[in-house]
Amino acid sequence: MKIKLHHVNLCSTNVPAMDEFYRTVLDLKPEPGLNDTRTPGGGYPGKVAFVSDGTTQLHLAEKDLGVNFRTGQAINPVERGHIAFRTDDIDAFKHRLKEKGIPYSDFGTWAMKGWEQIFFYDPDGNIVEVHQVRE
Repeated sequence: MKIKLHHVNLCSTNVPAMDEFYRTVLDLKPEPGLNDTRTPGGGYPGKVAFVSDGTTQLHLAEKDLGVNFRTGQAINPVERGHIAFRTDDIDAFKHRLKEKGIPYSDFGTWAMKGWEQIFFYDPDGNIVEVHQVRE
């Protein structure tokens, strides 16, 4: 099972200002095509800007305090943001979390088409995402 840092998600009440800041101050470039990957007609309806340094993405998402209530999940990945890793075997990773007694919220393909996502807390309460792209 491979695991690689994929993106950091920052939450904001002003996504356009965050997008402009990261593009003009840090010269990050828009990540083409990711808006087309968002799950249509459901999932996360908030504004998002996707930028990258060419290796790692930064997802700038509109803060949404109602996600837990709408999804019935214990973890809200767009309340204060999260760090995300991509794996090639989400099932093996879920098994690892179960073996270690770490509970997780299984969002499936809620936000991004083909991205099977789970979220869990690290020991300090930071939210961690692990996802696998399934075509």
